[in-house]
Amino acid sequence: MHTIGDRIRQLREEGHYTQIDLAGKLNISNTTLSQYETNQRTPSDEVKIRICEIFNVSLDYLLGVTDKKRAYDIETIAAHHDGDDWTEEELEEIERFKEFIRSKRSL
Repeated sequence: MHTIGDRIRQLREEGHYTQIDLAGKLNISNTTLSQYETNQRTPSDEVKIRICEIFNVSLDYLLGVTDKKRAYDIETIAAHHDGDDWTEEELEEIERFKEFIRSKRSL
């Protein structure tokens, strides 16, 4: 089972962030981030939410409850389309919409 520290470190490394970079985005010290990653400290709920937003993962994933990074995905959305298949154009449009929604987070 993965700890929250394992997940934070994994996400940071996958995102090509240094501890200093990610700490800056979270408005915490890199020492604090290091302590999170080594499970010496537990992030506040506010910091957990911000980590999930930065890396587009669910809180369940961050906490190690599931190995599924997102609570939803294209396949889940497609399953709610009354059995119709998505065209390649429609899938691309969904991806563009997801990026649009993500871009609004940083405003």
